[in-house]
Amino acid sequence: MKDRNLALIVDDSELNRSMLADILSDEYDIIEAENGLEAISQFEKHQFDISLVLLDIVMPEMDGFEVLAIMSKNKWIERVPVIIISAESSSSYIDNAYDLGATEFISRPFDPKTVQRRASNTVMLYSKQNMLENMVTEQMLDKEKSNLIMVELLSHIVEFRNGESGMHVLNIRSITKMLLTQLCRTSDRYASIRSKISLIANASSLHDIGKISVPEHILNNPGSLSADEWVVMKAHSMAGANILESTRYYPDEELVRVARDICRWHHERYDGGGYPDALVGEQIPIEAQVVALADVYDALTHKRVYKEAISHEESMRMILNGECGAFNPLLLQCLVDIAPQLKSEMDMKSLGRITKEDMLDITRSMMQTGDVSNRTLALLEQERTKYQFFAHLSQEIQFEYNVKTDLLMLSEWGAEMLGLSSIIPNPLGHVRLHQIIMREDLLSLRDLILSATPDNPNVSSSYLLHVNNQKRWHKILARPLWLGNDEEALTGFIGKCVDVHEEQLKLDSLVRQASTDPLTGMFHREAARQAILPQLERDEHDEKRFALMLFDLDQFKAANDSYGHLFGDKILKQMALRVQRSVRESDVTARIGGDEFLVFIEYEEDPCAACKRVFESLASSSDEYPMTVSMGVALFPAHATRYDDLFHRADQALYAAKQLGRDRCCFYEDSMAGLLSVLSEICRQDQEPEPELETLEGPRG
Repeated sequence: MKDRNLALIVDDSELNRSMLADILSDEYDIIEAENGLEAISQFEKHQFDISLVLLDIVMPEMDGFEVLAIMSKNKWIERVPVIIISAESSSSYIDNAYDLGATEFISRPFDPKTVQRRASNTVMLYSKQNMLENMVTEQMLDKEKSNLIMVELLSHIVEFRNGESGMHVLNIRSITKMLLTQLCRTSDRYASIRSKISLIANASSLHDIGKISVPEHILNNPGSLSADEWVVMKAHSMAGANILESTRYYPDEELVRVARDICRWHHERYDGGGYPDALVGEQIPIEAQVVALADVYDALTHKRVYKEAISHEESMRMILNGECGAFNPLLLQCLVDIAPQLKSEMDMKSLGRITKEDMLDITRSMMQTGDVSNRTLALLEQERTKYQFFAHLSQEIQFEYNVKTDLLMLSEWGAEMLGLSSIIPNPLGHVRLHQIIMREDLLSLRDLILSATPDNPNVSSSYLLHVNNQKRWHKILARPLWLGNDEEALTGFIGKCVDVHEEQLKLDSLVRQASTDPLTGMFHREAARQAILPQLERDEHDEKRFALMLFDLDQFKAANDSYGHLFGDKILKQMALRVQRSVRESDVTARIGGDEFLVFIEYEEDPCAACKRVFESLASSSDEYPMTVSMGVALFPAHATRYDDLFHRADQALYAAKQLGRDRCCFYEDSMAGLLSVLSEICRQDQEPEPELETLEGPRG
């Protein structure tokens, strides 16, 4: 039974869709869409099957003109005809539809026979057009293939005289292509060769054509060549160039010119140590530099009449150490970058097998020429069905983004979970989506995905999403999609979003535990330092001012010894509570030692008043035991601008407070520079000055 063509009917009226389906159902299989978004979704699913689109203009969410624009942008319109069927019959509507690529325009009300005949004629016209295009494309591909076969046969003849299998030519072509591709990724210095990679790779097959002039007894000599034989052997590069220069056929063709340059200069070296012209650096055409490196690598890693094969690793070492001559440093870096892929490809390549790169080329050619069998399409459809099945079972929010259409497509379960449509146009401008994930987070995710490379394509990050009226942490894992491995040919992104809320809370709890003192729940010393450092970063226009207070409990050791450690712990907890009540949430508090504490606050005008308030709230008497504190204060930026210096100044001021009789607060002064410190690690001085100090005395108990 002959397969029937598939028609897509797009109309927001179910009655209109039903009428058109009845008219065409005898000749076509029918799929329907009630708006433009659904139409694009159907195209994503069935783009290789749809033979005809019947499209309304006025529809919700996305109208017919927008559908035509997207079809034109994606070049779908070139192979799928669109018939507009609409009650809007003004000339501006009709002209706009034709300008956007519509094939026919049928006004309502319509005659069923007219619809049938125009649909049939349109499909037949497009089928013949596609057939002619495919014939021309196939002829061009056949011609290119024939040319390539002739080049490789000629090269193989030369290799056959050399006692080799012919694989050398194929290997040089593959390695050259890999090196050129990596070179274009790594640097823009040779941007002009980006469009010539295939041409240079084909021309590389002729690099040793000059060996046809070398006697076989020299080519196949298993021992060392004599001086005279070596002169003859080296002449093959000039001989090859002369052969191509003297050809009467297409002497000005770029392929011939590139092949001639490769023949002549593929034994030159970057430092001028090669032949035949001892060119230096960029005097050597880049195509010849690349083939020279490819030639050396293949010669090392494969058996020759005069040597055994050397391992990939040893060959790389020899090349990078300059044992095979000097090469362009940028090309050497490219060789290192592709080394794993190169080893894999060369291990795999043989006369009876095809490399991964060649397979990609064939796949692209098949897709471009439409040479995809029904079996292949059926397998692709089977894979799509499996994907949908597992996506539903996993209960993960899976998504796909198409760069050309600017559409974000969610899995059915994901769309239902988020309360969104499964197709979201312009996600960066979608208000409802931004209520779930902040636009800044979307931009961050986009930049993260764009930073991925073919070597490291997978990225992940955690974001706080608003789902079902709850804010929950989710981990988004994604990767970009390219055409082949070309980073500039980005087609879209795919990924999934996984709820990791409980795991994130546990992680946050562990982080808090690692940064806090278990007795008081305050920061420990290093955590306080990490919290303060970002606040001390300032530019020349920043006028923020801070006070760092260090204090300890007077006579705490005696109380601890007299009443026991449990009593001491109780006192420390009470003190921690007083500290936290005396400051704002934005201030930093910490227990930095046994009975030593830190307070870091921002002040605006009078640091004395701010510090006095904190000091007096701490120095009040306990009901169970009278407890006072000694405090030292250093100001930012007045006394220091670095954290360690600020801490040291406050420490010296604390020492001064204790020297003056305890139960008081001292601000740092320059005269304290020689004082000992209580907490910070400094060298002790032999003599202690006795400066006059600015102090705040606490209440006496």
